[in-house]
Amino acid sequence: MSTTVAATTDEAVAGIQDGSTVLVGGFGLAGMPFDLIDALIRQGAGDLTVVSNNAGNGDVGLAALLKAGRVRKVICSFPRQSDSYVFDDLYRSGRIELEVVPQGTLAERMRAAGAGIGAFYSPVGVGTPLAEGKETREIDGRVHVLEYPIKGDVALISAHRADTMGNLVYRKTARNFGPVMATAATTVIAQVTEIVPAGEIDPETVVTPGIFVDRLVRAEARRLTVEGAR
Repeated sequence: MSTTVAATTDEAVAGIQDGSTVLVGGFGLAGMPFDLIDALIRQGAGDLTVVSNNAGNGDVGLAALLKAGRVRKVICSFPRQSDSYVFDDLYRSGRIELEVVPQGTLAERMRAAGAGIGAFYSPVGVGTPLAEGKETREIDGRVHVLEYPIKGDVALISAHRADTMGNLVYRKTARNFGPVMATAATTVIAQVTEIVPAGEIDPETVVTPGIFVDRLVRAEARRLTVEGAR
């Protein structure tokens, strides 16, 4: 399998279908694939299930996708923040579904999908509403809840640098969920600020190998703050 270098972000997101489960990288604004999300809004796919760490900031990036009415359900760890007003309005008015997943469990459910693990037991969430209706089992004297993998049809991630084979290097905290999402989706689309010829990236610094990356596109880095997202 080879990585396709797209000429534009619109070309990169072409073919994403209605009803897709889309894994969206980012921890708040850090590592958010803004340009790919903007292209997805233009592309028009709807009825999406979005998996991300939170439910959007301000009215940019993921929040803009929600505001455009393209998302049916959000699976995330932190749906409410001081600037999550787009999601708040949608949820309170019954226009969007929510599944809250503890952050470590969210990462592990995607990692399990990438590793081919059918399910796993975790002690996180036991005794809370998050465990209601789920199978439980006592292991070593402690109750665990059964969790299933989260697999995406598409992953939209952002990295710092790539080579033409799709090998990715991330920048500091922008790394966050990108690597695990890249293993858990059928189609992985990455935006980067620089694409270099194959062989120019030290293999020891590669975090996501190109075998996981289907499409690659260059996009200028955006430096936004929470205040700037309003």
